[in-house]
Amino acid sequence: MSRAEKSSFAMSLATSHEPFTAPGERAARSGPSPRVTVTVYAADPILRAGVVQQLRQRPEIDLVGDSGREDAQVSLVVVDTIDDPVADLLNRLRVNSATRVGLVVGSLGSGALQRVLECGVPAVLRRAEADQDRLVHLVQAAANGEGVLPGDLLGRLLSQVGSAQRSALDPGSLSLSTLSTREADMLRLVSEGLDTAEIARKTAYSERTVKNVLHEITTRLQLRNRAHAVGYALRNGLI
Repeated sequence: MSRAEKSSFAMSLATSHEPFTAPGERAARSGPSPRVTVTVYAADPILRAGVVQQLRQRPEIDLVGDSGREDAQVSLVVVDTIDDPVADLLNRLRVNSATRVGLVVGSLGSGALQRVLECGVPAVLRRAEADQDRLVHLVQAAANGEGVLPGDLLGRLLSQVGSAQRSALDPGSLSLSTLSTREADMLRLVSEGLDTAEIARKTAYSERTVKNVLHEITTRLQLRNRAHAVGYALRNGLI
């Protein structure tokens, strides 16, 4: 993972809403979600059995056996530490575009967090914190392509990339202080009080595209939310 990719990943985590708080409340607000197909990888059969037992009790989860591993939406890897065999497994899973990877790990030693991110794993949970609700939340976040880290690991990641935010941008990409025409148009509509669905209708983009564009703005400009992005754009004459 390049410094630019790590920077973007860290800021997307920092601007996500309550990554590990009240998962049941979050599900209630958003309504029922489709079942997520999950396969579990663990070298320790007892450890694997415990995680499988936790997930099997939840209606949000559809566990698949070895024969369906290649098609599972989420590959959940449960390990004690990050060593070479685990990194090799994570990299092999990364090649399969049909699955997203979630990691439950006993401990992350020095350099292990960066190694995990370089393997393309966006969702990580410490095993000591892996109760049933948090396991389900981790799986759902991984399935949605969301980044999830425990607070102290997020703080460590942010400190690693904080001083490199600007220099990490690719020379050919947009600078931190500019907006594309599409980004400016969407922020202008936000400033007029339109919500995601209304902006999608106005611009003829899908709601997913609108969300992605606005998320990219807040991430690149290191802002907290849409209102902060509008204020920034107005102050700097970008809209």
